[in-house]
Amino acid sequence: MDTDVLIVGAGPTGMTLANELLIAGISTTLVDKLPQRSDLSKAGGVQSRTLEALDQRGLLEPLLATGDHPATTGHFAGIPLPRHSNRHRLPWRSVPQVAIEAFFEQHLAAHGLHAHRDHELVGLTQDDNKVTAAFANGTTLRSRYLVAADGAHSTVRSLLRAEFPGQPGTLTIVAADVRLSGVDPATSHTWNEDGHWAALFPLGTDPQGRKLRRLVLGGPGQSLPREVPVTEDEIRRGLRTVFGTRLQLRELRYARRITNASRQVEQYRHGRVFLAGDAAHVHLPLGAQGMNTGMQDALNLGWKLGAAVRGWAPDNLLDTYHAERHPAGAAVLRNVRAQSLLMDWAGTRDPEVLAARELFTTMAQLPDVQHHLADLMSGMAIRYPMPGTETHPLVGRPAPDLDLGPARVHELLRSGHGILLDPADAFARAAGPWSDRVDRAGQGADTEPMLIRPDGYVCWAGADDVEPALHRWFGEPR
Repeated sequence: MDTDVLIVGAGPTGMTLANELLIAGISTTLVDKLPQRSDLSKAGGVQSRTLEALDQRGLLEPLLATGDHPATTGHFAGIPLPRHSNRHRLPWRSVPQVAIEAFFEQHLAAHGLHAHRDHELVGLTQDDNKVTAAFANGTTLRSRYLVAADGAHSTVRSLLRAEFPGQPGTLTIVAADVRLSGVDPATSHTWNEDGHWAALFPLGTDPQGRKLRRLVLGGPGQSLPREVPVTEDEIRRGLRTVFGTRLQLRELRYARRITNASRQVEQYRHGRVFLAGDAAHVHLPLGAQGMNTGMQDALNLGWKLGAAVRGWAPDNLLDTYHAERHPAGAAVLRNVRAQSLLMDWAGTRDPEVLAARELFTTMAQLPDVQHHLADLMSGMAIRYPMPGTETHPLVGRPAPDLDLGPARVHELLRSGHGILLDPADAFARAAGPWSDRVDRAGQGADTEPMLIRPDGYVCWAGADDVEPALHRWFGEPR
């Protein structure tokens, strides 16, 4: 065996997974077909749940120290969602994908894990014990498991002949990284009377400290084939159509056409091969959900693969990856489709669509609606299906970041172990046989007992016997 886990694709999903496996002490090989890391910004923000997960690994502060990554408000279908100071511990941050990739590449390299580039996958076979991957450069790698993190046009998915149902792209819009003059800081989504629209979001600064923005343009006549290059003249026309003379293009750094395709694989697991990120689901990039959903795929899968390689994973643990992440991905696709409709993506100015948007905009002024949408977009609304969800409100949800005195919960999770909070010191005997993979903490703290998985999700809480949950999630005791 050449490696325990082979990850195909060195984007945010692949590198997040590589870091999880690094924490677990698992032999990992990361490959990518590109000769070097892309310098394109691509995705533009990190949601609250992903920020929490990075904090659980001690990576958040170093990431935010890499540049100007302001906390900003989110939106749903272009309708602003105000920040609620106590709603989420970590609000949405403007951190472009290029910054995430650069940070992870440096972090992994510092721990001896380097991406093998110029590795284009051309063949894939598997049996009961291993996966064999063949590359165009003649290299062959054998691994216990393989994870496809190779994007929307996944070669792994094609070689598996995995079903990828959904809606094909029917139109395109333009997304560009630009420097502008005359920008109103409050500008986000703007429509004109004939259906043309533009969206503007902060992207931090360029190496000279000048502000960059993501500009998105759509509306009637904007849909061109994806392969048609986006020109400066096209960007200037789009700005003039929506904003008149208020905004001027100073520099076009990068631009592409995005389709409204919406697809999701039927199965995230194919034997010893797993699909994650855009290889498993594609949708419009609304609300910075694509990159975040992929990184959350990796965070869910990483500790489970680690357990399988280490030999203590319960029989069905790897199957819970699909059971938990497929519904999460499907929920993202649904909310993106709803946003596309309410935004009038195609610029139809259909009176029925406009009426629905007007009504929804009014509803979005209600605090309960704002809270629901903020949870939905941030990933904080996810509740994984698992035993106990019907009897305890915390089970299946991200663990609260409790202050336990010497440390907070997110700091305890940096070990990559599970955490058993035992405030009454009542479960020492029961948890002892799992002490190599579950840390007991919180004695004397003002909290109820709970068992937290390595990915930060509560998998048991209350006063019942904890041993069944330890068996279910952490296997047989040593």
